[in-house]
Amino acid sequence: GNTFTQFSPIQERVIDPKTGSAVDKSVFVIYFQGMVGSMREKIIKVCTAFGVNMYPWPASPEQAKQKDAVLRKSLQDKQHALRSFQDIMRAEIADLVAPSSGNPKGNAKIEDWRLFCIKEKSIYNVLNHCEEGMALRVNVWYPESDEGKIQALLKAAREGDQQGQGAFLNPDKGAWKSTPPTYIRTNEYTEAFQEVIDTYGIPRYQEANPALITVVTFPFIFGMMYGDVGHGTLLTLAGVYLVRNAESFRHTQPVLFGARFLVLSLGIFAVFAGFMYNDMFSVCLPIFASRFEDKNHDGHYTPMYDVTNSGGPGPYPFGLDWAWGGASNELLYVNSMKMKLSVLFGVLQMIVGLMFRWSNALYDKNMTDFIFECVPMMVFMLCFFGWMDVMILYKWTHPIDNAPNIINSLICMAMGQKDLNPLWPGSVQLASQLMKYTVLSVPFLLFPKPFILLWQHNKAQAQKTKDGHHMLVDEEQGAHSAGGHGHGDEFEFGEVFIHQIIETIEYVLGTVSHTASYLRIWALSLAHQQLSEVFFQKTLTMGLEMPFPANGIMLYLMFAAWFGVTLGVLLGMDVLECFLHTLRLHWVEFQSKFYKAGGEKFAPYNVKALIATSSAE
Repeated sequence: GNTFTQFSPIQERVIDPKTGSAVDKSVFVIYFQGMVGSMREKIIKVCTAFGVNMYPWPASPEQAKQKDAVLRKSLQDKQHALRSFQDIMRAEIADLVAPSSGNPKGNAKIEDWRLFCIKEKSIYNVLNHCEEGMALRVNVWYPESDEGKIQALLKAAREGDQQGQGAFLNPDKGAWKSTPPTYIRTNEYTEAFQEVIDTYGIPRYQEANPALITVVTFPFIFGMMYGDVGHGTLLTLAGVYLVRNAESFRHTQPVLFGARFLVLSLGIFAVFAGFMYNDMFSVCLPIFASRFEDKNHDGHYTPMYDVTNSGGPGPYPFGLDWAWGGASNELLYVNSMKMKLSVLFGVLQMIVGLMFRWSNALYDKNMTDFIFECVPMMVFMLCFFGWMDVMILYKWTHPIDNAPNIINSLICMAMGQKDLNPLWPGSVQLASQLMKYTVLSVPFLLFPKPFILLWQHNKAQAQKTKDGHHMLVDEEQGAHSAGGHGHGDEFEFGEVFIHQIIETIEYVLGTVSHTASYLRIWALSLAHQQLSEVFFQKTLTMGLEMPFPANGIMLYLMFAAWFGVTLGVLLGMDVLECFLHTLRLHWVEFQSKFYKAGGEKFAPYNVKALIATSSAE
């Protein structure tokens, strides 16, 4: 009863000057008797314990008015100072975000400063790699073909320097102290295909680059899977749109920008394969006159061309005859054709992969790998799977009264059984001879190389002992000189022999499985064709079969449904599915025949690329 307290809560939250956080505050006044005494001390202790901010209270109304005027004047001055500061900051910010006066259409001034700092930091980072002395010295890799251009630029820089200072390039033609990086020149078209290869692995220095042939085989195999004139045309139009509006995607959608020519190529090859299959939205195109006719008008078509290939009229001039569309045996015939095409091009691509393996061995001057790996691998491939392709082509081009089943003929060839249906007189004996070569190539691939490497190792050790000293070999150079097996100076015959056993088994079984894996081309082509046919029949065909005038309304609605499902399934999921399977055929079935990868990509210092990457981030 000796004090009187009055509270006034503050409606808005106040920033606590001690913690900087927003808190709820209240203003209160405590009245008590006497300026001194125990009551005053008790009140101060309680307020201090609760962290209360205490302020002196005026002794009279005149002092209160005077204090209020001083506080209001101080608040007004501080608000004026705050507004002036905010105006200055707004002016500074506007100046920083505006382009510089010398380049009104360029970046903001602060962005130019940021990029300048990035460039200067990267330059000092490069300088940190230099060795100090009379002059800064640094070892760099550069493309040999650009040496003349680099020398000319450095010469021009020295001539323009008034102080007589400049840079010099001294080529080092000696032995490598480390493995050189891989530099592959690309353009806007080949860049996407090279990126597909680099995702699997960077080629080793001077290793055969799979992108050389992937530029053609990738869209071609995709087209075999996705072949349809209509869907391919829509995909081509998407590629054309990406190419024509490339600059708008350069920074907003860099993935689409890089893949624009890849999408265009996939669409073009899909259209080509669609004409070969004579398929446009599951409808055959009567481009040329059919080579079949229904003579008795009973639905039984007979060929009008020379089926015996004896000089008479030829078959349909391009692609599949449109008379097969809707035939009762269409699926049986088209499946057989696409299955054989898949195997033909699959074996052909694997043979090209082995030829790249030959080129790697010849370039490295590794005759051990060439004679005891490349040659038996090619013999195994040609004598069995090459012979299978010969059988397919022979059956297509030669009329045979009692044509053999290719699978049965291959089983008879492998098991040593007699084939009762030969392709031609003497073909069974030829197949038996080829099978012997196929079997003999396996031990020729397995045994000689480990013993040759052992002999080479023992010879090198004897030479070292004879010379009385041991050569010091750089670790990376030693691994390179060991034939690429990564053994270096430590040679373990057991490890090398086991490695060769694994490679032999992997190649023999892998070649069989890889050949079968190419049948995915036929499977995906069949799935695409059947999906297209089902979507067409369950939408547009149903609308066309309705009586007038319901067909007009339903056809409009059914077209919207057909186009929507075509975009979502056949131009969305199916494109991605065919792309991924094509990628697998190149990474596994094709590149496993020769591609070791394991290289390091040549990444020269490039200010423009550095700034572009920083801007994208």
